[in-house]
Amino acid sequence: MNITWTIKLFADLTTFELYDLLRLRSDVFVVEQQCVYPDVDGKDKYAWHVMGYADGHLVAYARLFKAGDYFSNASIGRVVTKFSARNTGLGHQLMKEAVKALFDLLGTQTVEISAQQHLEAFYNAHGFISRGESYLEDDIPHIRMFYTTNTRWVKLFLSKK
Repeated sequence: MNITWTIKLFADLTTFELYDLLRLRSDVFVVEQQCVYPDVDGKDKYAWHVMGYADGHLVAYARLFKAGDYFSNASIGRVVTKFSARNTGLGHQLMKEAVKALFDLLGTQTVEISAQQHLEAFYNAHGFISRGESYLEDDIPHIRMFYTTNTRWVKLFLSKK
């Protein structure tokens, strides 16, 4: 699958791109996961939006935040792939693009995410480390995870686990 990646701030999104990303998020997080929650949470306007297109159709999406806009560290959220594009490695491509974008755009060393717990191994494969106990977010078990390029921080972090 040939993917074209685009990263835009909210103000730079076209109405078609905004519709596509809200539709994809709704299809997966609200309909597929049967989780009724307000996906439009007021945070999109502060985010960078990573969009992966195949043949003109949005098939992958994530949003990125600088430190302090969501968590105290830079963060990635709303990581989603279209159902028909799953099991193709697209989710892994998306995470690589998202992490790279945070480092390129912000020069950050640490990324924090709130991961659905059943995807913990997926994020581990990208270098994310779990921290703390699981918790419920919209009735779905989640776990806080971190990724960093600071090896001293990793050693300290793991020693406190």
